[in-house]
Order: sequence, then structure tokens, then C-alpha cells
Amino acid sequence: MTENVSLGMPQLPAPSYPADVRARLEEDARAIIARYPDSRSALLPMLHLVQSEEGHVTRTGMRFCAELLGLTTAEVTAVATFYTMYRRKPSGDYQVGVCTNTLCAVMGGDAIFEELKAHLGVGNDETTDDGSITLEHIECNAACDFAPVVMVNWEFFDNQTPESAKKMVDDLRAGRTVEPTRGAPLCTFKETARILAGFPDERPGAVEATGGAGPASLVGLRLAKGETPHHRIVHPRGEAASQEGE
Repeated sequence: MTENVSLGMPQLPAPSYPADVRARLEEDARAIIARYPDSRSALLPMLHLVQSEEGHVTRTGMRFCAELLGLTTAEVTAVATFYTMYRRKPSGDYQVGVCTNTLCAVMGGDAIFEELKAHLGVGNDETTDDGSITLEHIECNAACDFAPVVMVNWEFFDNQTPESAKKMVDDLRAGRTVEPTRGAPLCTFKETARILAGFPDERPGAVEATGGAGPASLVGLRLAKGETPHHRIVHPRGEAASQEGE
């Protein structure tokens, strides 16, 4: 028996930006395109640019990118849907991502994620009613030595607990200042997207505060350089523990 399947009405073409918005974005887009010998290489930062306009990558944004780069909307859509940093639906001012990959999970990341879902009243990839927080579980952020890690707009909050994470989102919702464990001061998701598009962060002191790896990440480097006296942590089989450090 043949099953009746409704494919629905085809989507109308995406609308254009208003003239003033398009003119502003096009000026920025031309500056991005000028960085590359092949214009299509500018697609990733341009997707961040259009994301900075509306807080997510809309069909209008993808049409804009396609027109300026001489691509099809299908080519732009393929990229925008591949990378998780591009939001495909409206989201909050603060993207709160809880790492649930192996080490963070066993160190408490799963517990943090479950507590935040209950505390905020949202599920994965959902936004609070006030539009301030979008909660999502994320994969490894290369900060395993600070597990469990939570990221807010891609800034690190290391060594978190359910209690510290709940306080952090409460402070964000209340408009109180929240400082990352390391890195630049927080800004909104739209502002973060513009920085990721390659435009300078003009906030006083933000660049100087960016920093890099934390102390735990640098222990191995210091040991390799002979800068830190150390004891052997894992001794070979058959070697007495009393010989550690010799």
C-alpha cells in the first residue's frame, strides 16, 4: 500500500536585510573578504558576522553570504549546519555550555548539566524565558586539566561544581558581573560573534586580559624545561615506592 506523504509547501526565498543594515554589513563583509586571496575562504568569519547581527545565522544571513561570495545558498547552508558554533535559531545573550565529554563527565560535568537544566527550567539547546541563557552540552574544550569545565560565550569557567555553576547563571540573569576563570571579560553572544568574525575587541583591557593556558596546563612544559623539581608520580613495576624522586 502506498503511504500518502505530504512534502509541504516549498519555502519562499529568504528576505533581504533592510537597506541600512545591508549597507553596514556589506562594509564589514568587504573588509573580511579583502583578507583572503580566494573570496570563498571568507565564509566562516562572514557567518560569524551575520550571527552578530541577529544572534543566530538566519536564512537572510546565509543569502547575504552567498551573494557576496558568489556561492549558492546550499553551499553556505552546508557550512552553517556543520559547525556547532553557528546557531540556527534564536538564542540567549549567554551561551552556557557544559562539557560532558569523558573526563569532565566523570569529574562532575554530567551532574552540573542535570542541575542546570532543573535550575533553569530548560533542556539541552533551549533558552530561558527571559532570553538570557541558552544551555547546551558541548564536547571537549581542550581544558581537561581543569575539569569539569563550563564555557560562557566561549570563555572558560574552570573546576566547576553544581553550586558554582548555578550561582554563575543566576548572576548572569541578574545582570551582575561574572568573571571567567581565565580569559577576556564576558560580553554578549552577539558581541562575541563579531570578535570571532575578526574585528578587534575594543573594550579597555580586554585584549590584555585574554591570557592563555592556565597553570595546570603549563606544568608539563615547565617540567620539560627543567624549571620545576618533581617527584616521579607513577613508578615502574617492581620499583619500590621509596625510590620515588631519586
